[in-house]
Amino acid sequence: MPPFRVGLISDTHGLVRPHAKVFLQGSDIIIHGGDICDAGVLAELSSIAPVIAVRGNNDKGAWAQELRETELVQVGEIFIYVIHDLAELDIDLEAAGVRAVVSGHSHKPLIEEKGRVLYVNPGSAGPRRFRLPISVGEITIRGMSVSASVMELE
Repeated sequence: MPPFRVGLISDTHGLVRPHAKVFLQGSDIIIHGGDICDAGVLAELSSIAPVIAVRGNNDKGAWAQELRETELVQVGEIFIYVIHDLAELDIDLEAAGVRAVVSGHSHKPLIEEKGRVLYVNPGSAGPRRFRLPISVGEITIRGMSVSASVMELE
């Protein structure tokens, strides 16, 4: 069975960059870590692959009310927990069988393994904030094996 490719994007703040769309091509699903800020972003991403998105602190209005604050997604044999702000994490990930966590909020790319849980923040793909990079990421899943990478777009 071929590996699953999960495209990761967060903190778009209403902007879908052409380079982000190119990077996300070939994803089996796309996970958006919140701060979408415009329903059109989700529509644009869903033309590439199915999208799972969570509501960020800047996602307001009727369209955003349909988004949950967290999502638990099964991809292949593993579970991925999606939350905008890691500081609001309130579950025992290992007890829940979670193998990876995708977040956003900080705009800082992160890949870190703690115990059996891989934490990935793809950074921000939206308007530049301070001197932080513009970036996206991906998770590759082969059975129970999970790896992640983040790529700067500029």
